[in-house]
Amino acid sequence: MSADLDLFGTPDPAAQEKKSAPSGSAGSPHEPVPPPLAERMRPASLDEVAGQAHLLGAGKPLRLAFESAKPHSMILWGPPGVGKTTLARLMAKGFDSDFIALSAVFSGVKEIREAVARAEAARKLGRHTILFVDEVHRFNKAQQDAFLPYVEQGLLTFIGATTENPSFEVNAALLSRASVYVLEALAPDAMAALFERASRFACPELAFDEAARERMIGFADGDARRLMNLIEQVQIAAATAGENPVTARFVEQALSRDLRRFDKGGEAFYDQISALHKSVRGSDPDAALYWMCRMLDGGADPLYLGRRIVRMATEDIGLADPRALEITLNACAAYERLGSPEGELALAEAVVFMACAAKSNAVYLAYGAARRFIKESGSLPVPLHLRNAPTRLMKELGYGHGYRYAHDEPQGYAAGERYLPDGVAQPDWYRPTPYGMEAKIAEKLDRLRQLDSRAKKPERESGSNAAQKNDEAH
Repeated sequence: MSADLDLFGTPDPAAQEKKSAPSGSAGSPHEPVPPPLAERMRPASLDEVAGQAHLLGAGKPLRLAFESAKPHSMILWGPPGVGKTTLARLMAKGFDSDFIALSAVFSGVKEIREAVARAEAARKLGRHTILFVDEVHRFNKAQQDAFLPYVEQGLLTFIGATTENPSFEVNAALLSRASVYVLEALAPDAMAALFERASRFACPELAFDEAARERMIGFADGDARRLMNLIEQVQIAAATAGENPVTARFVEQALSRDLRRFDKGGEAFYDQISALHKSVRGSDPDAALYWMCRMLDGGADPLYLGRRIVRMATEDIGLADPRALEITLNACAAYERLGSPEGELALAEAVVFMACAAKSNAVYLAYGAARRFIKESGSLPVPLHLRNAPTRLMKELGYGHGYRYAHDEPQGYAAGERYLPDGVAQPDWYRPTPYGMEAKIAEKLDRLRQLDSRAKKPERESGSNAAQKNDEAH
């Protein structure tokens, strides 16, 4: 291997710098720009990897895989900046394999075929190949199928990196041939240790006060690569402004305000909306506010949140407190009229109300049961007495005959009357809970069922005076 290439076949920055910088030209305009801090700080061994103790600690799965020196196909699933690419490169080094990296954003079947050709050439030289596919969830089914046969043949070991749930984004055939390892966002203590190392490495002359440190770690949001980028940005800004030590206020001024990581269509997005929904269902207003504000802070569309909280009102509160639907719809209308940030307070009011309201999913369950029954039972005919009879022919055919007009019945209720298709037993789908207003609904339905049980089924004879009266009136 050329002395100018690193382990992965890419130009070695140190070697290139020595070749391009003439003697005594340090600091000259022609000196090459150094790689980003995140690349210069990339771990050279497993022990330098920050976090992921659940995978890399003694006796843990990836540590054992490294120690066995037997590569196997795997998918590394986790948020950005937690070490997925680094681990893949360390595996190539640890297993003494050739390393081919593809990005699913920029690669297609052509690049996959080229990688396979390189792997076949390497095997002839007695070397194994690790194929690393970054953002593998962006490959479609045909692209994933393109390298599946070569994984099965053992020509190459596949390592995929994804920020999305592989259960949904990776072909079942490929998923069944790869172990899935879940990487976690770096914890604050791991980020603090990384900050100390990186700041000493990049700018040992620059001091950071404790508040500035905490603010930058908070902005990085568990993403090591983002933390490195922030350190570089603050270092340049501090040198320009002559700021030393760096304060939290200077960090706020130097960095963009839009710093939160938020994937508006990805796994983190759906995890957070799920947490919001479950917090409302669990009657925890503080947690509900937390998740709502997290999503707003990350850039979620407030009207998307509005649509979801309307869904919560119907699914989890229902008739236990019908005001929830009205309040959530009004909150969405208020946001549409006011916009941000004023309208967001209306959404917060709706979320807190729902978290504190009585809960019932009785209508949600009844609706689902009715839909399933209809799907299974088909199109049952409407009983004759429930049919409308606007013409003489329809009346002669018996349409509407024997129908009992509830308003003319005692207590405004036609006790014992049936409204379902003939032959369908009373299903009892809707079962009101004893909570909130639904408790009163339950009491009323119990009273009506008692009237039904005492009433005899009315005779529907053509000469019935009651039926004739109702037919004439309606």
